[in-house]
Amino acid sequence: MDKLVILIPTYNEAISIVELLEKLSSFRSRSEYQFDVVVIDDNSPDKTADIIDSLAISWVQILRRPGKGGLGAAYRAGFNRVLADKQYTQILTMDADGSHRVEDLPVMLAAIKPGKSIVLGTRWMPGGSVVNWPKSRQLLSRCGTIYAKLALGINLNDLTGGFRIYSAELLNALNLKDMNATGYCFQIEMAMAADLAGATATQVPITFVERINGVSKMSRAIVIEALTQTTRWGLMHRLRPNADKLHYVK
Repeated sequence: MDKLVILIPTYNEAISIVELLEKLSSFRSRSEYQFDVVVIDDNSPDKTADIIDSLAISWVQILRRPGKGGLGAAYRAGFNRVLADKQYTQILTMDADGSHRVEDLPVMLAAIKPGKSIVLGTRWMPGGSVVNWPKSRQLLSRCGTIYAKLALGINLNDLTGGFRIYSAELLNALNLKDMNATGYCFQIEMAMAADLAGATATQVPITFVERINGVSKMSRAIVIEALTQTTRWGLMHRLRPNADKLHYVK
């Protein structure tokens, strides 16, 4: 059976992470899947890491980072930590704020394929949905994915979503140290790298719920970074496709 580890980046998520871990604990007690959790905390001022430590959950580890370095840097640090432990065959990524529902885990886990694979929790496909998002935010997310699909030539419906499962075989095939996206465009970069590596991609419809507690990390700078990086990657992909693959795939 696959051994799963869940990576959860945090920055000032003291309330939401406790609620999420409670839900994961309930799911873990009745699931056939065995999993651990690694919380990657960027030195949250609200003492998120200390609160998690105080819970003393045996299957939850804390990866403490010195400061806020962006989503991409946090996930790459988490990947490096768990790939060093050969027992994990699947690495799941999810947000700490409750937007990724534990209720959607069974269908995602059931979609895991052997070999180099990626499962993408997808909002913008039949059966997928978002809750409590304004129309403007939905339009931004949809347009971002459409633009990335066209620029990169990747036929996936939610390139900016972060609810995913990567096989360890796929992550070990990638040059993670050479990736540099920091914000949400990290998700686009990982989807592009998985495609270049020839991974099997499976899209699963999910319900995305806008956070109730805390403050969204989305900003204009993050949107601009994603647009700029995606345009650059799209041009490189067309002009130097072989060099692009060599950059991302070992």
